[in-house]
This record gives sequence, structure tokens and C-alpha cells, in this order.
Amino acid sequence: MAERPLSPFTKMFGESGYRWAYTMTLSILHRVTGVALVFALLGLVVWLIGASFGPAGYQALLPLFIGVPAKLVISLAVIALIYHFCNGLRHLAWDMGWGFERAAARRSAVLVVFLTAIASSVCILLLFHGSAP
Repeated sequence: MAERPLSPFTKMFGESGYRWAYTMTLSILHRVTGVALVFALLGLVVWLIGASFGPAGYQALLPLFIGVPAKLVISLAVIALIYHFCNGLRHLAWDMGWGFERAAARRSAVLVVFLTAIASSVCILLLFHGSAP
């Protein structure tokens, strides 16, 4: 009896019968963005706690949230949120039995990446370059 692979990670890229695929990348990114969103939520909670202490508490935390590093972190959080949402919808479709065929899975993967790029660009542009004073 021939040995069958137990997992794609038993022999990475070897003779295990598995090849790296875009679906693996999107699945890993879905998990990574989920974890990143937990940390983004913690940052949001810190900001809200600072605001709850009144103007002085908010003013003390404000420099942390308006610098270039903060804008980069906020931008990454926006991208993670939009990607996680779009890919989550894809997973919901799969849970209902839709889109498992190879062509449909590829189309939905491209759609997730495209929607993430467009929606993230629009949100970040409006967030940092909107008409707010």
C-alpha cells in the first residue's frame, strides 16, 4: 500500500502530493488579518479610554495617533478589515456550497483581492485626505 500524505506540512513542497496554491495564501492571510484585527481593536480601545478621561486624557494620547507610524498602522488595519470582510463573504459562500469549482474559486479569489485594493484605497484616501478640517 502506497504511503499517503497526512498533511501538506509533513513534507513541504516535496513528494507529499501538495503544491502551493493561491487558495492557501488567501486562507493564511484570512487568519493573519483576523489576528491583526484583534490588535487593532486593542488600539481602538486605548484611544476610547483616553477619550473617556476627558479633554486632558485625549490630548495626552493624541500625538500617538496622528503621527506617520500611526497612520501606517491604521492603514494596515483598514486593509486587514476590508480583506477579512471580503474573504469572509467568500467563505460564507463556500459554507453554502457555492464556488468550490476551480474556475469559480479563482474568480472569487481575484474578486476578493480586487475589492480589497479598491475599497482600501478609497477608505484610506477619505480617512486621511478627506474634506475634514
